[in-house]
Amino acid sequence: MSKEQLFIFDTTLRDGAQTQGVDFSVDDKMKIASALDVLGVDYIEGGWPGANPTDTEFFQKKHSFNNSKLTSFGMTKRTGRSADNDPGLSALLNSNTPAVCIVGKSWDFHVDIALGISNEENLENIKETAKHFVKENKEFMFDAEHFFDGYKANPKYALSCLKTAFDQGARWIVLCDTNGGTLPHEITKIVTEVSKTIPGKNLGIHAHNDTGNAVANSLAAVWAGVRQIQGTINGLGERCGNANLMSLIPTFFLKEDFSSKFEIQIKPKNIKNLTQCSRLLDEILNRKPNKHLPYVGAAAFSHKGGLHVSAVQKDPKTYEHINPEDVGNSRNIVVSDQSGKSNIISRLKTIGIEIEESDPKIKKLLDEVKDREFIGYSYDGADASFELLARRIIGKIPRYILINEYDVSVKKDASGKIISLAKAQLEVDGEKIMCEGEGNGPVNALDNAIRQNVDRLNKYSKYLKDLKLVDYKVRILNTGTEAVTRVSIESTDSNGKNWFTIGVSTNIIDASFKALIDSLDYKLFKDNAPASL
Repeated sequence: MSKEQLFIFDTTLRDGAQTQGVDFSVDDKMKIASALDVLGVDYIEGGWPGANPTDTEFFQKKHSFNNSKLTSFGMTKRTGRSADNDPGLSALLNSNTPAVCIVGKSWDFHVDIALGISNEENLENIKETAKHFVKENKEFMFDAEHFFDGYKANPKYALSCLKTAFDQGARWIVLCDTNGGTLPHEITKIVTEVSKTIPGKNLGIHAHNDTGNAVANSLAAVWAGVRQIQGTINGLGERCGNANLMSLIPTFFLKEDFSSKFEIQIKPKNIKNLTQCSRLLDEILNRKPNKHLPYVGAAAFSHKGGLHVSAVQKDPKTYEHINPEDVGNSRNIVVSDQSGKSNIISRLKTIGIEIEESDPKIKKLLDEVKDREFIGYSYDGADASFELLARRIIGKIPRYILINEYDVSVKKDASGKIISLAKAQLEVDGEKIMCEGEGNGPVNALDNAIRQNVDRLNKYSKYLKDLKLVDYKVRILNTGTEAVTRVSIESTDSNGKNWFTIGVSTNIIDASFKALIDSLDYKLFKDNAPASL
């Protein structure tokens, strides 16, 4: 039996750009569009030409996609203008995209309140806009804005909006849950009813995530008949976001209920690019990836409980619904106070330490981890610190830079500026080196004290020149006179590798310094730096 085709429509560059705090440059858009084309989505909605300089310039660029159709976005013509004389429609035609997606009202409440025109005038605008683009041989799509709310309020009118566009030759009629308040059972019911008027092969779904159901609603819509699915990378989008294509695409491809009935253009080998695609977006946005995203998150296949780890080592299917490699992700065995020997052994293998299960050092390491987590350490988010601890106990890490003493002070100058000053006495090969630096905080000052004197660290200088602190987090674990502070540091280097270290102490400076020194040691170890004499 032949499978039906599903079409993936990505709107990261348009609807995703409406996310609070997101401001794509033209170069950002080019990089994302290229990644989406390589992935193999059917449509890439590039933005709204004429609406802002960035989108206009993006469409003026030369695009040569191998798999995707570039699509421009706009709205129906304005009342009182002809389609030929509407500047918004002209900007769309001038974008020279093979496909055009036009948003129009399908809720009579919006027609009255938002547009301030009659229902008949709205239908006329839809009709003339559709006719205009079909005449120009564009693949025309009609985004029926607020369709589900409109249908629930006035089904006859909402359907008439769809039929008006469809009768003029629209290839796709997209049902939009613009406010994101519709639930899956409503989607199923309404799409089933709509498909009696508009064939499913011409229907699409555009779901927002305001109830956390955008992915579920999209799946329900497909099951009820729609064949185009709109969404964004990582669920980016206005308010609570859009349907997450990083969840939908692998579901269509890997879940039997969908894969046995439907096919998508994206090739099997490209499904493995999903994780990379997800993290590219976060890199462009300069934000930390959500590690708990389904399929592509760094924690999507992480196992913490000893019972889970033991079972996963016997057969990953015990606690994994797919192979992480299928989507370009990887399994992660977390070490924590909930760990058993299975966690420790698995994690040691991951970092390249082969050790017999009966080796007493395993129990020693396990006990040490649990003791440290009791006082505030958390190794499930500090893999570098765990590896250093493990190698120190097992005896497989050399000594590098010795920190003999340090001093940190904070002062406020006459202008009101607060400056942190740091001094640290380091020792390399028996030579004592005094380092000084200042910064906008104690950790920054300590880091600068070492960084500004890196050339004096003899044989370690070349290894530490590209070390950078990316992030610094402080958490007070309890209150009162015995308050304990946990400091987490994220570091990186010129190779783009990031690692996480941790320090715990009753003193915030001491906790910070422990995390910082672990970061230095980890960098030196990974770069195979020679041991201190």
